[in-house]
Amino acid sequence: MGRRLVPLTLDNLQDLPKRCRSCVFWELDPVSGEAAVKAGTAMAEKEGWISAVLLDWGSCGRVVYVDEVPVGFVVYAPPAYVPRSTAFPTSPVSPDAVQLMTAFIMPGYQGQGLGRVMVQTVAKDLLRRGFKAIEAFGDARWKEPACVLPADHLLAVGFKTVRPHPTYPRMRLELRTTLSWKEDVEMAIDRLLGAVQKEPALRPL
Repeated sequence: MGRRLVPLTLDNLQDLPKRCRSCVFWELDPVSGEAAVKAGTAMAEKEGWISAVLLDWGSCGRVVYVDEVPVGFVVYAPPAYVPRSTAFPTSPVSPDAVQLMTAFIMPGYQGQGLGRVMVQTVAKDLLRRGFKAIEAFGDARWKEPACVLPADHLLAVGFKTVRPHPTYPRMRLELRTTLSWKEDVEMAIDRLLGAVQKEPALRPL
């Protein structure tokens, strides 16, 4: 089974599930997001957000392919690029952290460790870029796939609760903990990353 994790760009945005391509839950504040949905401009707003973050900050996601079939994705960015992050009772995200916004694995591919590999891939990317941690808002009452990740899943891949809440705890993964991963896990991640092309250096306009 060939598995690749590729940086999210406008070129492969169409490989995300349709409902996710037009979801602007994180990318816009609640009022603007609702207005975009009503106006039918949510997909264009999503493309605009990804384009702006790519130009300003760099890669903000990964798409997972298994045998060239897109089966999942993860999106992340510094909280300054994530308007919705200020709307949670456990806000704000710590200034030394990047926010893990959302992630998804297709049902037929769940339970195969892809979720953990995605988080580890993000961690390696952010370590290279000088960040100390990833934070996320978890859903402690999660019942079905949604924009906010289940708290139990975040705990399972190494996050710890830093600000408790009955519904939306804020959770954190210290990137230095990735340095203690077992060598066989590191080798597996490196094999996966070996298929990922290096991101082009950003050039000033």
